[in-house]
Amino acid sequence: MSVTQPTEQEKVGYLIKKLREEKGMTQEAFAQALSTSQSAVARMESGGQNLTLEQLGKISTILGRKIVSLSSDSIDFKIEGGRQLSGTIVTNTSKNGAINMICASLVNRGKTILHGMPRIEEVYRYIEIIESMGVVVRWLDQSTIEITPPKQLDIKAINREVAAKTRSFTFVGALIHHADFFLFPHSGGCKMGARTTAAYRYGLETLGVTIKTTEDDYEVTSPKQFKQNQTVALYESSDTGAIALLIAAARIPGVTTIKFAPPNYQVQDVCFLLEKMGVKIEGIGTTTLRVHGLEDINTSVEHENSEDPIEAMFFLSAAIVTKSTLTIARVPIEFMELELEKLKHMGLKYSLSKEYVSNNGRTRLVDLTVSPSALTALHDKLHTQPFPGLQNDNLPFFVPIATQAEGRTLVHDWTWENRAIYFTELNRLGASVTLTDPHRAFIEGPTKLKGAQIVCPPALRPSAIIFIAMLAAEGTSVLRNVYSISRGYAEIAERLNSIGAHIEVMRGM
Repeated sequence: MSVTQPTEQEKVGYLIKKLREEKGMTQEAFAQALSTSQSAVARMESGGQNLTLEQLGKISTILGRKIVSLSSDSIDFKIEGGRQLSGTIVTNTSKNGAINMICASLVNRGKTILHGMPRIEEVYRYIEIIESMGVVVRWLDQSTIEITPPKQLDIKAINREVAAKTRSFTFVGALIHHADFFLFPHSGGCKMGARTTAAYRYGLETLGVTIKTTEDDYEVTSPKQFKQNQTVALYESSDTGAIALLIAAARIPGVTTIKFAPPNYQVQDVCFLLEKMGVKIEGIGTTTLRVHGLEDINTSVEHENSEDPIEAMFFLSAAIVTKSTLTIARVPIEFMELELEKLKHMGLKYSLSKEYVSNNGRTRLVDLTVSPSALTALHDKLHTQPFPGLQNDNLPFFVPIATQAEGRTLVHDWTWENRAIYFTELNRLGASVTLTDPHRAFIEGPTKLKGAQIVCPPALRPSAIIFIAMLAAEGTSVLRNVYSISRGYAEIAERLNSIGAHIEVMRGM
C-alpha cells in the first residue's frame, strides 16, 4: 500500500502552518498580517497555492523564520560524493547532555564548571537563555564553561525568542525554585510535529506546581511548600520530562520517586551532575529513580559531559553508505548496542575494542571499526522505543543505510507526526522511499545514489541523513542552508574532510 508523495508546495505549506501555530497566530490573524483572506491561508497551508519569492519573504518576516533561504547569510555545503572514508574519527561529547546540564546548573547557587561542552548552535542558544536571566557564563577553554548564577534570577528578562525555538521547558524544573510565579514561553525545537509537555506538566503538578497554558505562555505558580515524598509516574517516557522532574526534585527535601524514567544517556548525565552537587539518587540506569532532595544547593562543582551516541551513529551510517573502512573512537556502547545488533543481522561487519571509561568516570566507551559489507533488509520493521529500545534520534540514520541494503525495509517513526515525510527527500538523490502514512516509509534497496541540490529541512536528524546520502551519491550535491545541521554537529564538514570526504563550505551563495 502506498500514498501520493507530498509535493514541495505541501511541505512548505506544512512548515508555514507549524510556524504560525508556534507563534500563537490564528489563520485569521495571519491572513490580516499578509493582507489576504483566511481561505487563502488555508489553501497555502494545505499546499494548494503557489507562492512567489516575494510572498515567501513576507511570510518569513511575519513568522520570524526563513521559509526558503536565498539570502547572503546562509551557509551551504557543496559535496563531491562517492568517496570512501578512512582512518579514525573521534566521537564528540553530546549535545543533549550539554544542554540539559546547563538547565540543571540553575538549581545550584554556587559555581558550576562543565567540561566537554560542544561548540554548536544549540549549546550557544541555551547559554543565551541563562545569560538573559543574569547568569554569567565564561568559556574557560575550547570546551569548558563556567556558570555563575546571580543572587536572583531575572526570569522576566528571559530571551523569549530563543526560548521559543528550543526545547527550553526543561528550565521550568529549576525556575520553580527561583520564583513564586513566572511566565514561560511555549517551547520549540525541530519542526517534526507537536512536542507534548504532558510528562513535564503532570509531573510538576504532582509536586505542587500549578501550570496554566495561555496563547503565548505557560503561567507557572510554585507552592509555598512543595509536596514531599511524592511518587511521580511519568505520563509518557520522555527523556527531557524525566530531566525536568529530576532537576525539580533535587531541591525538594525528602525522597521523590520518578517512575518510567528512560535511563538514556542525557538522563544519566544530569543524574551524575546532580550527584556532584550533593544530591543522592538511587536507581541510575533504571526506569525508577529515587531522588533525595536538598533544601538548598550552594556548592562549587566540576563535571565532564559524556560522549554522544547519536553522533557516533551519524559516522557509522556515513561509513556504511560510502562502503568505507572507518574506526569511530569513543563510542558510548551502552547506548549503541541495539543499533549494532540490528545492523549485525543486516550483515554489517564490525569489530569492537576493549571497553574503557569516559572522562566522567561512569560511561563505558569502545572504539568501533566498520568494514564494507553487503547488507540485507531486515524482515521485521525498524521502530523506536524509549531507551533501552532503539534510540529515537538514531532511527533516521537507518534510512540511508536501507537504501543500500538488498530488499525492502519498513521504518516506523511513530513518535513524530511528520518526520518520516522528510525521508522522501532522499528520492531526489535516487533513493526509492515510499511514504505510506506520516509515520511509516518503505525503502527499497539497493539503489544508486546521484548528486542533487536540496534545501535542509527545518530539523536536525532529517537534514543529517540527507547529508549522509550526499556523501555516497555520485557526482556533486549542494545542501542549502545547513543551520539545522550546525545545531547538533560541530565543524562537521572539516571533520568529515579529515577522513576522506570532499566538502566545500559555501557562505552567502
